[in-house]
Amino acid sequence: MSKKRLTVAAGWSTAAIGVLHTLVFLPHPYWSEWLGGGLRSGEGGDASLSVFWALPGGFVVPLVLLGLLVARLGRRGGRVPAYVGWGLGLWAAGCALLIGPSGFLLGLVPAGLLIAEDLAARRGGAGRGEGERTGDPEEDAAPGHR
Repeated sequence: MSKKRLTVAAGWSTAAIGVLHTLVFLPHPYWSEWLGGGLRSGEGGDASLSVFWALPGGFVVPLVLLGLLVARLGRRGGRVPAYVGWGLGLWAAGCALLIGPSGFLLGLVPAGLLIAEDLAARRGGAGRGEGERTGDPEEDAAPGHR
């Protein structure tokens, strides 16, 4: 099984976006309020709540985990289904349309890499090489076992 370089790059770039997002929003004055229970008690203001949803309560942890999972799958020779790239790209583009030019545009990088990997695999023969895994259990099952 050969390493899927575009999938690995997509995974690492997805994880990097989550880490960069965290670093940008990390320095703010609300940590003490959150750790003191301000959100649970309702004492937190609108700004505190907004920053909470932008950082620890937002998408960064799942985004980093998704990126690490995609990178691992690519290192093992697997290919992520194209719908993951398309979904990530549509989400990033939609958010960028709503908020304007922002970090959401970076989401188009891993989306494009995942879509390119899928297109390259489809052009390279029957869609995937012998023994190549897509990450989709139904696609990866032997034809007689579906």
